[in-house]
Amino acid sequence: MTDPTAITAGRAAPPAGGASAAARRERLGRLLQHHGAALVLLSLVAFGTVAFDSFATGANLRAVIVSSSFLAIIALGMTFVIISGGIDLSVGSLFVLGGVLAAYGSQAGALAALALPLAVCGAIGLLHGVLIARLGMAPFIVTLAGLLGVRGIMLAVSDEGATTYLVQDRAFASLGQDGPFGVTWPVLITVALAIVGVVLLQRTGFGQNVYAVGGNEDAAGLMGVPIARTKIMVYLMSGLLAGLAGALNAARLSSGVTILGIGLELDAIAAVVIGGTLLTGGVGGVTGTMAGVLLLGVIQNLINQFGSLTSAVQQVVSGAFLVLVVVAQRILSRTQRLN
Repeated sequence: MTDPTAITAGRAAPPAGGASAAARRERLGRLLQHHGAALVLLSLVAFGTVAFDSFATGANLRAVIVSSSFLAIIALGMTFVIISGGIDLSVGSLFVLGGVLAAYGSQAGALAALALPLAVCGAIGLLHGVLIARLGMAPFIVTLAGLLGVRGIMLAVSDEGATTYLVQDRAFASLGQDGPFGVTWPVLITVALAIVGVVLLQRTGFGQNVYAVGGNEDAAGLMGVPIARTKIMVYLMSGLLAGLAGALNAARLSSGVTILGIGLELDAIAAVVIGGTLLTGGVGGVTGTMAGVLLLGVIQNLINQFGSLTSAVQQVVSGAFLVLVVVAQRILSRTQRLN
């Protein structure tokens, strides 16, 4: 006679091969979500190296890295904001304001050129955080108002854009143009900030709080996570980093150009999302964002290599690629939930 418990146990236990396949699919999904941008980046670099003689030259690769460093600094702050479940649409305006204030402050020396944009942009980021965390206002509305208001401040400082301040301090200008071993200081600063960002997210209580708030704010509150303080800190960071990127760019150009930064907030969001950070919050990382920034830079450079294609093509390609990444993230997330 057959033992009923043996039959029940046999039905309850999934086949070993099926469980192993499900585990492999889940690992593959996580790998693609966290490192997909890096894999695509390597593929495009390999393609560019084979297809174009001028792509893999030291000068061209250096140009891609240098031009991407300013967006990378902004995207670093955006990574923390999006992981926490928020959004910051003001970073493009803060970037150009930071550049104008840095050039203006350079009349009083390098220290003033750095301190002025950091103080003003940091204060604006802090204000955004307080309005969102303490008053419960929607991040989209608050930072959209910041986008418009900050650009208005920039226009007021620059006489409606008619005045372009030149960098007067040579030491400050060298911060954006020089560097050891042929590597400019903005690139080195970007690398240092990325390392600090990785440590903050992965090795500190603050980083775990950011993930917890973005993953489930109600559950985070029940666990004693300081939700308001965490939100305020991420928007403060975003404002500071956008202002720093603007200041470094002003040092590189030796002037506070007033027409920059339009649409930069969208590039930063795109880089973060392409790098594997979910717009819904709770998932993401700094290394993926850095890969996303470089990926956007390489795509633009490859389009320039063709010569006959316009900058409009680059925008279309970047937009289409972003849509594909978001769709892939949804599919991967759904697959992992089913497993």
